[in-house]
Amino acid sequence: MAHIPDGILAAPVLIGGAAIAAAGIGLALRRLDDRAILRTALLSAAFFAGSLISVPMGPSSVHLLLSGLMGIMLGSGAFVAVLVGLVLQAVLFGFGGLTTLGVNTVNIALPGVIAGMVLGPAIRRAVRPGRRAALAALAGGGSVLATGGMVALCLWLSSSDYMPVARVMLATYLPLALAEAAITATVIGFLARVEPEALAPEVR
Repeated sequence: MAHIPDGILAAPVLIGGAAIAAAGIGLALRRLDDRAILRTALLSAAFFAGSLISVPMGPSSVHLLLSGLMGIMLGSGAFVAVLVGLVLQAVLFGFGGLTTLGVNTVNIALPGVIAGMVLGPAIRRAVRPGRRAALAALAGGGSVLATGGMVALCLWLSSSDYMPVARVMLATYLPLALAEAAITATVIGFLARVEPEALAPEVR
């Protein structure tokens, strides 16, 4: 459950998440140019559609995040792509919440942006497909695990009573991380063959 609903988080967590999200979105918008708008829109649409397909996992459910892929291809633009998807999901389907938009945006986008910054250059330089796939899988899977950890941290900071639930939820992210690793590696490998320029973020 990366989409934390309204009424759960403490006010300091909500305010902190909103501030970090605003900083990330402001940075992305300053660097966003006309060429990057289409790519950002496409990945936002993919995130929106993927998030609508939830798979029950114990007491919670999981869905594709694609944050590692967005971080590699968009850089800081992942903040914008995630925010747009979250707003539409909250307004149209009631997923997540409006007061938690900042926190949810940070929890999903920030790990992907960091993965793109750290692993993106090595992925683009990689000559061997196997090395590229391994790095892309690390970016995809690692981003999901980081999101799970951040969701658990937000719950714990809001109330220690949430810790048992947070631990269970964190465990549900493990199979999702494996799926995201495979998907990210496959997409990056395909793009590296047919459109290598797509791997260079136009929003850095």
